[in-house]
Amino acid sequence: MNDKYVVIDLETTGHTPVNPDKIIEVGIVVIENGNITDDFSTFLNPNIPIPPFITHLTGITDTDVRDAPGFQDKATEIIDLFADGYFVAHNVPFDLGFLNKELAAGGFPELQNPVLDTVELARILYPQAPGFKLEQLADYLQISHDEPHRAITDARMTAKLFLALWHKLRSLPYETIAHLLSLEKGLNSDLAALLNAQKQAIAFADVNDNLDIYRGLAFKAGSKANPDPPNVHTSFGSFLDAIYEEEGAMEQHMAHYEKRSGQRDMSEAVFDAFRTKQHALIEAETGTGKSLAYLLPAVYEAVTTHKKIIISTHTTQLQSQLLDEEVPLVRQLVPFPFNVALLKGKQHYISLDKFERALASEQSDNYDITLTKAMVLVWLTETETGDIDEIQLPSNGYVFYRQISTETEGSVDPTSPWFSRSYYQRARRKAQQADIVITNHALLCTDMFNDYQLLPSYDKAIIDEAHHLEETASKHYGLTLHYVYVQNILTQIGETSDGNWLGKLLQNMPASNKSAFSETDWNNIFSWTKYEVDELFRMLFQYVIDQKKKSKSFSDTGRIQYRFDENDHEGGQQWSVIKEMVNRLTFYLRDLIHLLSSLDASPAANSAVVNDYAAELPKHTEALQSIIDRLEKLFLLPDDYTVKWMEIEAYGAKNAVYLYSESTDISTLLADDFFSQKKSIILTSATLSIRNSFSYSQKKLGLPPENLLTAKIASPFPYQDQVRLMIPNDFPDVRYGSQEAFIRATCEAIISLAHITDGRMLVLFTSYDMLRKAYYLLRETIDTNQYVLIAQGISSGSRSRLKKNFQSFDQSILLGTSSFWEGVDIPGQDLSCLMIVKLPFQPPDHPVYEAKSTYFKQEGKNAFFELALPDAVIRFKQGFGRLIRSTSDRGIVFVCDARIIKARYGRFFTESIPAVPITHDSTPNIMQQAREWF
Repeated sequence: MNDKYVVIDLETTGHTPVNPDKIIEVGIVVIENGNITDDFSTFLNPNIPIPPFITHLTGITDTDVRDAPGFQDKATEIIDLFADGYFVAHNVPFDLGFLNKELAAGGFPELQNPVLDTVELARILYPQAPGFKLEQLADYLQISHDEPHRAITDARMTAKLFLALWHKLRSLPYETIAHLLSLEKGLNSDLAALLNAQKQAIAFADVNDNLDIYRGLAFKAGSKANPDPPNVHTSFGSFLDAIYEEEGAMEQHMAHYEKRSGQRDMSEAVFDAFRTKQHALIEAETGTGKSLAYLLPAVYEAVTTHKKIIISTHTTQLQSQLLDEEVPLVRQLVPFPFNVALLKGKQHYISLDKFERALASEQSDNYDITLTKAMVLVWLTETETGDIDEIQLPSNGYVFYRQISTETEGSVDPTSPWFSRSYYQRARRKAQQADIVITNHALLCTDMFNDYQLLPSYDKAIIDEAHHLEETASKHYGLTLHYVYVQNILTQIGETSDGNWLGKLLQNMPASNKSAFSETDWNNIFSWTKYEVDELFRMLFQYVIDQKKKSKSFSDTGRIQYRFDENDHEGGQQWSVIKEMVNRLTFYLRDLIHLLSSLDASPAANSAVVNDYAAELPKHTEALQSIIDRLEKLFLLPDDYTVKWMEIEAYGAKNAVYLYSESTDISTLLADDFFSQKKSIILTSATLSIRNSFSYSQKKLGLPPENLLTAKIASPFPYQDQVRLMIPNDFPDVRYGSQEAFIRATCEAIISLAHITDGRMLVLFTSYDMLRKAYYLLRETIDTNQYVLIAQGISSGSRSRLKKNFQSFDQSILLGTSSFWEGVDIPGQDLSCLMIVKLPFQPPDHPVYEAKSTYFKQEGKNAFFELALPDAVIRFKQGFGRLIRSTSDRGIVFVCDARIIKARYGRFFTESIPAVPITHDSTPNIMQQAREWF
């Protein structure tokens, strides 16, 4: 590190270097010859008040800067520090933008130094980091960071981060450095000199034994095969005694271990179902420790019978928890080794073949794609799985990734060098050798509906988050089609001269292999096909608008939905025209398939390029056929057992139409294709029963009652002492009253409760529309200097990012909908109040609910009690479960919807959650009781 690197961090009065935002503190650290040699720190007087949220964030007050120098007084000293050095910062545009704005205002020359952005470098060199904020990286790399959000401490932290990044760069292999050099011009950091120096330094170094080098790509070599499992002779009861009971393995390996009788009960229930070849529904309430409870019998059963067991989860979050936390603990607890493998769908795994071709492509990339390529290059030297979920790509990077995933490969020649290096094939081999295979509901259902060709053979499985199985199965048995999907397929194939797949194939293919192919015919038909696609989706968009003019129906996502069938009786002549357009489009697509089939794709001698492109011919043909199949199922073929609907965004593009089809009753399919095929399927979740009955879940999933074990494992938490359920009796009627008045009353209650609980509130809505209205009303009425207001869909960031922001402020209020009703874990004092605005009933005009309701009515059943109410109760239980996550948690559940008390079905809700004290009183009285209880 012979160069000079000048690391800077600024604290400012705001986020943009335009008036009135000013610099209030500067911290600079100088690195020379790999060591920190100098630092500089000063407050600066901005001559404007410092906003309260900046003082809250940094601790800097108006008093601190009152007697500080102005920027002009320190400008020369700052400029001199940067002489002949790199400008290094964590987010260069921010710090350089502010600095140059102040320099220009004072008549000084702006800095023109080469720049190195540690955010960008961290994304490239530590692609598996959990986040790229300075504090997150400091935690990840174990860099001490006292007093974050102060300029000099953040500058020192950034300097240490930069040194770590430089050392990481030095560890990269020659091939990776060479590829990074070819991408360097598309990055923001001036890396050329550093990369060239490293390239020269390692040109003659020994190749790392842990790396595999092929066609200029360096990637981590695969690990060795798993050993054979041992023979186990201990009984299951003795096995559990040695783990759960006094002085057992749990006491030895878990700090502060408290025995939970329900945990062992669940382990025994799972094992009983396995041994008696029964299916099981097991509801394990919060705090049971169900993951460990089912892993222990699963491992014992798999190892003792030498037959693998599948464990399926709905979310990747739970998969990660199982692999990173639960499985390592089980390895400590059990007295024998076992093998665990994770297997996901092809779309999760990178294709080295596709990525190598993408690197060789000469097409110009935007910044996100360039950054994605750089991140993937480094990640490949570290990953053993090739699972893209290990890293966080930039938003547009996922669009590029879909083009280089294993799913895009089509059929691959098993003799190909890439096949032996395929991450997906490696994952499949590991799964074949494993005792326990962890997968997700999506792949489980795909495997089920594809004659069990994807997962290794199994007879027994555990399905966690089982309340999502029916929904996932319905989607996989159904289909989707939308405009962008169709256009992407066509664009990937392309005309003969636009540089896409077909053009490249024809350009390199010998004339004899394409003698039967007419380029003129292809281009004409291709052009008409794209035109017909555009016209069809525009017509569908207008059709939905026309049909919904009198009674618009908005889903939770704000889209307009319209249910239809192949003989839509509402559409008249307009529907006939649509069907004609669908027919015409399918004919054009068949013509394209016919033309592609006239190409001779047999392997060409000494032409790897032709063979690479020719290998993709079946994939493109299948993609075109899939569009035909979907169009026919949606518009042309009768099906009494599916519901079909369209969704549009009223103010979106005029061809942005989403087409869906789902089964109205998946239970028969699950019964025939899944439960009757397997010996023992364990379904577990915290929300499977209603008023202590499993009949709803049993019927919905198609479980045979004569071969079913059920168990309800109670929570060890003392809910009677931890929770108060409070329902006001003076709110406007949620069904018939004014929505504005109801939202106003809700917001007033939020503000009152926030004063009692110091914020720390999660407010669950059933629609984005109501959430938005509440947010903007709260923003006008609440003291935003005291409370931080965070709202899903309005505040930027993912669900996990919003949750982290909520937890990082002392007094915050989080408004959420849809995904926030489950899977959000906020333990301890971060959450003291859960507000449920409305009981979570599905909108009655949602197409799937509407179709299922019709089905129940035809069967002579009550759709509300058979479908709407049970679904709402399950959802309510999920929401209720957000509040208490440990024995020390304490809080209020405030339900604004008085139907939970007044309606004759209200007891279904209150009797399906743990028994807690219930208060039904006026809002002022409730607030007083809440204040006294806290």
